[in-house]
Amino acid sequence: MRKGQLSREAFLAEAAIHIATYYPSSDDAQKKLLENFERYIFGYSRLSELIDDKTVSDIRVVSYDNIRIKRRGQRMAADTAFASPREYRQFIDYIAARNQVNISNLNAIQRFTDNESHPDFILRFTLSMPFVNTYSEPYLCIRKVPKIFPQMKELIEQEMLDQGTAELLIRRFRQGSTLICGGNSSGKTTLLNALKETLPDDVAVLVAQQADELTTLYHPDMMFLHSLPGTGEQQVSYDLEHISIAGLTMDVDFFIIGEVKGAEALYLLNAAYTGQLCAATIHAPSADRAPDKLVDYAMYASRYTRDELMKMMDCFQTLVFMEHFRVKEIFECRGWDPERRNLAYKRIF
Repeated sequence: MRKGQLSREAFLAEAAIHIATYYPSSDDAQKKLLENFERYIFGYSRLSELIDDKTVSDIRVVSYDNIRIKRRGQRMAADTAFASPREYRQFIDYIAARNQVNISNLNAIQRFTDNESHPDFILRFTLSMPFVNTYSEPYLCIRKVPKIFPQMKELIEQEMLDQGTAELLIRRFRQGSTLICGGNSSGKTTLLNALKETLPDDVAVLVAQQADELTTLYHPDMMFLHSLPGTGEQQVSYDLEHISIAGLTMDVDFFIIGEVKGAEALYLLNAAYTGQLCAATIHAPSADRAPDKLVDYAMYASRYTRDELMKMMDCFQTLVFMEHFRVKEIFECRGWDPERRNLAYKRIF
């Protein structure tokens, strides 16, 4: 079937014959067994229903019988579980093989993305094995990223922001560099995904990201690069720093980093400081902490002083703070304040 010599339908028809031959039971029981088999082969076994559920954004498997989910921003227990630790471990081995991931002791913590198996979601996996866990079972976290992400009109309908705020952000997004900050699952990536789709078609865009969360629905001139971590057996790796350096030579009008987490911050700052339009997201507990956080990252690979880097931050003219999937604050950068030795911001929303 993988070679294209057998269709999915024909494959499942053969499975149905096998079930009828070796597992004689009622028609309903055989149908249920075939559905479970199909879900195991083409989906994600007992997690398939949770992955299909559009109200669920995150799945956390703490143990074989303890599966937690986040539904509409609220954490709760899932109504499913694996039958035993053995079945759960078989599932872990299966998804690792399916996604061509090595989970030996040399690679006991893995992050990988499946953007093909589900029609509606990109699945971002973080897996840690018992070799590094306190307890004897793997931990599995799945973030579901919608392939058909909401546009600005839909975000207004979902009350992330109002019409006037959306128009303000779109205008400022095209005029100067933008930094979107907030905590986990605050809506940073969702807002950035929608904002970049408002760029004119004649703007060449490059997106560098660790996981394939930013995509495009309509824009004809966007390129997307993602990082490639090295493993114990395979030392070839491309982190966001490498990708950012390459991006600055690719003749782009707008440079986006999906989420700033390290030394790539320096190249983002350099690009913005030379007049390149840029945008990025960053984790920060409040708006006033975001510039400090980006500067701290930039200092990892820099000989600049903190003051020099903070002065460069004035090229980020718009600072957006997100909380609970809402635009909470928008600030306009007014430049460097020499007396306070810090950036001056004015709240405009």
